[in-house]
Amino acid sequence: MSGSTEGDLTKTGMALKHDREWDYEIDRIVEAIEERDATKVGLQFPEGLKRRGPKVADDLREVAPDDVTFMLSGQPCYGACDLDTYLMRRTDVFVHFGHTPMKESDSIVYVPLFSNVDPFPIMEDALDEELDDPEENPDVGLVTTAQHMNRFEEMTDWLEERGYEVHTRRGDDRLTKEGQVLGCNYASADIDAEQVLYVGGGKFHPVGLAMEHPEKRVVIADPVNNAVSVAEHDQFLKQRYASVHKAMGAEKWGVIFCTKIGQGRWETAQEIVENNENAYLITMDEVTPDRLRNFDMDAFVNTGCPRITTDDGPRFHKPMLTPGEYEAAIGEKPLDSIEFDTFHDTW
Repeated sequence: MSGSTEGDLTKTGMALKHDREWDYEIDRIVEAIEERDATKVGLQFPEGLKRRGPKVADDLREVAPDDVTFMLSGQPCYGACDLDTYLMRRTDVFVHFGHTPMKESDSIVYVPLFSNVDPFPIMEDALDEELDDPEENPDVGLVTTAQHMNRFEEMTDWLEERGYEVHTRRGDDRLTKEGQVLGCNYASADIDAEQVLYVGGGKFHPVGLAMEHPEKRVVIADPVNNAVSVAEHDQFLKQRYASVHKAMGAEKWGVIFCTKIGQGRWETAQEIVENNENAYLITMDEVTPDRLRNFDMDAFVNTGCPRITTDDGPRFHKPMLTPGEYEAAIGEKPLDSIEFDTFHDTW
């Protein structure tokens, strides 16, 4: 593709009004309110959709009983693992927008917000530009995010009609749907194919996939930004090796245990602290550079969301490592054995 169309929303069918066309499932939410005789309803949106919160609340007020109070969560939210438990405990109905369930719960209404962008034009470009010819290599894995899961079967059929043998799997219990990937879990890419087609917006997910599966070639078909590319992870690996090297002389370690409901790895954090007398357990919900700056540590180990380490690592004033990288830094395993940190079957 020519660079002139990359990021051009007019070529994707995604105009500024695009998010207004998403289905916020107002009727289903009202039905839950009426079934539970709810008077307090919590609404949680991911960061990119918080601006839509007031309008959705207005739409709900028009059709819900008059005595219902709607509360918008102002807590940061980056995934289905990132629930506002404080608000949950204080509402009769809690609605989480933008993600599929990571763990089914009768107390939470999940509204995934499926995209209405047509994925097939960009998939056609991906076939023309980056995927192997099906006559030479018919095997291809297919993965996507929650926003495009409503078209997954169609995308599978589309590839098969063009001569590909499509490999898909659900992954593990942290994943809800066939072929779904999360920023912290790419088990759906554990398939018998050397090339994987990722259909979705941005490079956050496919670069993570490429880091966990360096033996695979990950082709990105981005229908939101109208771009085709191949996920490159070499620069990320260089950053990780550099962070481990900086931490090798560390004496005092801060071991971070994240208190978010879907991100805690207590046993991992506890094991590190128990085996290192110079390691100190730090509990926190939102892991940010500013919050850690006041701790007098030489390096940190993050047992919470792995993407904080890999994506935001350079922003921290001291080396921030994953548990596996920590083992390399203290000499328990070789540096070239470190792998991308992910969550599997964790809640």
